[in-house]
Amino acid sequence: MRNPVGPLPSSIYWRRRAVLLCLLALVAAIVLWVVTSRGGGGGNGASAPADSHTPAATITPGPTPSGPHDGSEPGGQPTAPSGSSGSGGDDNGGTDSGTSSGADTGGATASAPSATSGGSGSGGTGSVPPAGQEVPAGSSLPTCTPGTVTLSVSPVRNTYQPGQHPQFRLVAANSGAAACKIDVGPKSAVFTVTSAPGGSHVWASDDCPATGSHLLQVPARSSMSYTLSWNGQTSSPQCAKPKGQQAGSGTYLVQLQMSGYGSKQTSFQLTDD
Repeated sequence: MRNPVGPLPSSIYWRRRAVLLCLLALVAAIVLWVVTSRGGGGGNGASAPADSHTPAATITPGPTPSGPHDGSEPGGQPTAPSGSSGSGGDDNGGTDSGTSSGADTGGATASAPSATSGGSGSGGTGSVPPAGQEVPAGSSLPTCTPGTVTLSVSPVRNTYQPGQHPQFRLVAANSGAAACKIDVGPKSAVFTVTSAPGGSHVWASDDCPATGSHLLQVPARSSMSYTLSWNGQTSSPQCAKPKGQQAGSGTYLVQLQMSGYGSKQTSFQLTDD
């Protein structure tokens, strides 16, 4: 082994052995590198798993809305209606409606006019006070007294044509320093319609009422209004007959009576055209 035998010089054989050894060392190094790289995947130099996710790009929020956040329209929440409406049956087909309901008067409709509307009575057109606010039964509000509260009555219009229902307005004026309540129910504030001349009975709110009290507030040092609409049909006391007949054309008187306040009276007309 140490002394090569052959026709060539020994130096050539040693060179061939050196080259072969280098090749074997290179092959061994390559094998070692392959084995090392496969077994070291969990080290610090390992690449990220194939199914790893890259961070999502930052999303820039849009502009903040300038409107309200409660879902209402710009300018604030919708304002509630100034009054509630109600209805109730009566003997002659009338109903109660308006801010204050429940005063079933038999053939009449209790309505609440607007505070800004104008009305023409026997004295002409004038400003109409706001409709009275309804007061529940058993309210601690004191009862109005004739010494501080005065009443007046007038037709909303002086003349009514066929198909129109005459309307009568009660106005209560309070000169006192405290608010009070007044009962405008059909048995307390009695509206009576009679023919003129002659004064024969045509209709009255207490002829056949279906309900009793109807309490309204009269503000301190102010006034309130209550409007009653008559359906134009006749009635008799205690629901007796004749009743339900249409009143004919002519001049009529409407009278308001309330205990302690005396009576107030005014006139209006029903026409054929």
